Amino acid sequence: MKALYLFLIFVSTFCFSQQTEEFRMVKHYYNQHRTSLNNEFKKKFDAESNPLYKSAVKNDFLFFMKKMDSIENVALIAALLKVKNLEDVKRLKPAQTNNQQSAEFSKTIDKTADYPGGINALRKEIAQLFYGDGVYSESGNVKTNVGFIVEKDGTISNVKAEGDNFTFNRQAEIAVYSISEKFSPAYINGTPVRYKFRLPLALNFE
Repeated sequence: MKALYLFLIFVSTFCFSQQTEEFRMVKHYYNQHRTSLNNEFKKKFDAESNPLYKSAVKNDFLFFMKKMDSIENVALIAALLKVKNLEDVKRLKPAQTNNQQSAEFSKTIDKTADYPGGINALRKEIAQLFYGDGVYSESGNVKTNVGFIVEKDGTISNVKAEGDNFTFNRQAEIAVYSISEKFSPAYINGTPVRYKFRLPLALNFE
């Protein structure tokens, strides 16, 4: 069994970013397919009277759902590549001068960005969204540090995981990009500003 332990630390900084709905669209599409499959298998299961046949239907259902998870993960990886490419393109465009950026960095945050339900809700959702079967490691545990920007409108962008295991980094980025709710943004003098979180993650193989 793989147990995901999340430890959250926030660090405030500001930078340019870009909102994306790519991951929510993928999640919605595959959730619809799961619902359809669930309904079809339930009909077959309820129609069977033989316990052996019922067991076979259940095993088939679990097999199909596991395949669905794998296929969805491939789609999410494609979404991750697309989003990162778009963000890389935006970073190439003219932005603020160094003086303007330094002025932003020097400002003091009045209110930090918050996730609905608090840190525990964010930790729980990321753990549920994490696809452990997509991580390949020969060691007993892997770690990474994920940084992301909370935009002025509460969306997130520029998610980047930095750790030794590439597959863990990739799944961590997908999970963070896939959270369902917007943040309450950070504020300076009553004005919403960009805010950066740093999110250490560890995955233990048991």
